[in-house]
Amino acid sequence: MVWERGQGPRRQEGRSRERAARMMRRSQRRRLQKFTGLCRREEGLWRKPDFCPSLGRRVENTRIGDQTTKGPPMILPHRFFSPPSQVEHIISFLPVRDLVALGQTCRYFHEVCDAEGVWRLICRRLSPRLRDQGSGVRPWKRAAILNYTKGLYFQAFGGRRRCLSKSVAPLLAHGYRRFLPTKDHVFILDYVGTLFFLKNALVSSTLGQMQWKRACRYVVLCRGAKDFASDPRCDTAYRKYLYVLATREQQGVVGVTSSRACDCVEVYLQSSGQRVFKMTFHHSMSFKQIVLVGQETQRALLLLTEEGKIYSLVVNETQLDQPRSYTVQLALRKVSHCLPHLRVACMTSNQSSTLYITEQGGVYFEVHTPGVYRDLFGTLQAFDPLDQQMPLALSLPAKILFCALGYNHLGLVDEFGRIFMQGNNRYGQLGTGDKMDRGEPTQVRYLQRPIALWCGLNHSLVLSQSSDFSKELLGCGCGAGGRLPGWPKGSASFVKLQVKVPLCACALCATRDCLYMLSSHDIEEHTSYRDLPASRVVGTPEPSLGAGAPQDPGGTARACEEYLSQIHSCHTLQDRMEKMKEIIGWMPLMAAQKDFFWEALDMLRGWWPPAPES
Repeated sequence: MVWERGQGPRRQEGRSRERAARMMRRSQRRRLQKFTGLCRREEGLWRKPDFCPSLGRRVENTRIGDQTTKGPPMILPHRFFSPPSQVEHIISFLPVRDLVALGQTCRYFHEVCDAEGVWRLICRRLSPRLRDQGSGVRPWKRAAILNYTKGLYFQAFGGRRRCLSKSVAPLLAHGYRRFLPTKDHVFILDYVGTLFFLKNALVSSTLGQMQWKRACRYVVLCRGAKDFASDPRCDTAYRKYLYVLATREQQGVVGVTSSRACDCVEVYLQSSGQRVFKMTFHHSMSFKQIVLVGQETQRALLLLTEEGKIYSLVVNETQLDQPRSYTVQLALRKVSHCLPHLRVACMTSNQSSTLYITEQGGVYFEVHTPGVYRDLFGTLQAFDPLDQQMPLALSLPAKILFCALGYNHLGLVDEFGRIFMQGNNRYGQLGTGDKMDRGEPTQVRYLQRPIALWCGLNHSLVLSQSSDFSKELLGCGCGAGGRLPGWPKGSASFVKLQVKVPLCACALCATRDCLYMLSSHDIEEHTSYRDLPASRVVGTPEPSLGAGAPQDPGGTARACEEYLSQIHSCHTLQDRMEKMKEIIGWMPLMAAQKDFFWEALDMLRGWWPPAPES
């Protein structure tokens, strides 16, 4: 046997390293036994290396988020998770996003992370002043997610900085349920009935300069609120007063010490938050929604009861600031008087019309002026100026879930996620690809399953969700004043706007100078659409044996010829590019396909050499 020089000392050095490593492992094992009280067998040293005692099954690799651990699997001791209260206490310090990711790793962590005790601790950490967890099947988890996802975002249409900003978040708010922007401020209602008053104020910037900031301070306006409303016109300059539907404790008759709850309507000045008027109803009447309709001198308050009935009363806003007391008459609305068998689920209004949705999904309309009636229905044949409260039924193919009402156009969403538009289409606000008015509900076929729908003065917005669960904002109609970010000339079809949408956005609203989006996620309230039966799908060719490509009746070819003639009529390359982008918006393509063509046209425009000057 031949020994190389230096081989003996090198082997002795390796043995000394192994001896030191064994001593280190032995000291670590003794330290673990000292602090945990586990014996040698309970540490998992004599178990199979791919068996997890906490799960009771074989474990190969552990997936955490988007990474998979390699090498030998982690051996968990038998009593490592024995005290669940300690595990829940440790996990509760994780961020909500990391907690959800941890719950997706294995069955054990899914059960631990989904326990109500963990969510109770998280809810206490997110909202320390929250005393009641609310109601529902999972009250603490619902409360924690509501407070984690709450937020109000806005983007100004004008100015140099056109990016999405977040308003101040009231610490006392338990999620966000509704919001309403007024002339100077924003009002937010949470899930426990607290109405917050978000003020605009002058604040100091990072450079030490004073700047006007929107919704940067908050004040509690009132508690026990159910709903609130203001002037229904899109221009916030008309929203001088805020009407709040609330519940208040009223003293009983003389000699009785007990009190009972009564619904009332309180009127506040939007500029200062001062209460100027209050109306109290009988304790036997319970309301859940309030909307306004009409002019300031003849302002009609429509109140929806828990039984689905509509009551109305008329006030004069010009006399609300006068310190006097008078009695108003509460009367049953004609839609509930003529159709007593119908139970109204919700209602919406503008200055001169009201729309009701019943529990069965039917839609009934009230139109009070002949001009709006002509814009909505295209005729004055059935309009009666002497009986403006007579409800008109809209003919629809399915149950309607929610709607949006503009000045002279409206949008409806049915149980299958289809969007129907009706009314004036002068600026392309119906999104049908043209500017022809529609006197009956017309389906927008390239949009389905929206999250929210909003109709303004002459434009419309749709909040939708893509296949990767990201949100995007689509808009159509007039683009003047930056109302459609990225489309200053407007569009006759719904196009993707250049707005960064929050992940949990659920509602939106636009004023003359700003776009608002409300972020909130309620695990117990979500719009569930049904799948459209195959027999009711319009425009889908039915497969047949031996059939080749579906036959084109000629409509598509004629439309393409018309598009080419429109492009040929443009004189400059810039106009042709703009016309091509507009035509792509008209075509019934998917959102991803439209984005691809629009970005490709922008790239070609950047590469094309500038036209020579004449």
